[in-house]
Amino acid sequence: MTADAVGEVLAALADPTRRQLLDRLAVAGAASATALAREVPVTRQAVTQHLAVLDAAGLVRPRRAGREVRYALLPDRLTEAAAWMNALAARWDDRLARIAAIAEGRDEA
Repeated sequence: MTADAVGEVLAALADPTRRQLLDRLAVAGAASATALAREVPVTRQAVTQHLAVLDAAGLVRPRRAGREVRYALLPDRLTEAAAWMNALAARWDDRLARIAAIAEGRDEA
């Protein structure tokens, strides 16, 4: 995953309403903006805008079903972003372990 893609995912996840929409889609499987708007404290138009951000980040997929558009969660980008964060955390943990070893005289860096 590129740094830009990670940035898009993290920016999309920064908003609590978008995280709530993702939570709802994870439970429901797929839902329309109208159905999602019933479950969050914002208008249907705001939900549609939030879904557009999530779509641009690759976190949801819109699919037309008759007259409505239903959105489904796409977990791959979340998994990729989580893997990037885990790798970063592991590198940081390694660095802290090396610093601790040096400070305790266990390593002659």
